[in-house]
Amino acid sequence: MINKRVVVDTNVLISATLRPQGSPRAVLDSVRSVNGVLIFSDETFFELQSRFDRPKFDRYVSRDMRRVWLSQLEAVSELVSITGVRLGCRDPDDDKLLETALIGDASCLVTGDHDLLTMPKALQGVPILTPSVFLELLKVR
Repeated sequence: MINKRVVVDTNVLISATLRPQGSPRAVLDSVRSVNGVLIFSDETFFELQSRFDRPKFDRYVSRDMRRVWLSQLEAVSELVSITGVRLGCRDPDDDKLLETALIGDASCLVTGDHDLLTMPKALQGVPILTPSVFLELLKVR
């Protein structure tokens, strides 16, 4: 099933928090509804924490609420260890998401990042999907 083990990019996770009615939030809700697992590495979780801690988000969600959300997210996620291998993304910083998906045996990587979306449709069997495509695939299954 495509939504059991999923790596969700930082941009999608932040959007899911800021816009509860959008497709990024629907991705998280669908994973939760089937008792799926969000997969992170230390590196991907740190990226989420550091980006979400930026003052520009204060006007949308308080810092305290963001910290609570991160704690809740961490509590229901699986953490995998990565080595920092290069996997060929044109933005080398995004390789950590690809490696997290591979090491974590993810069924897919959900992202809105164009650097990742221009990769081959599936990297070593792990599809790279937009939130909309992820949700469409769920309807088919």
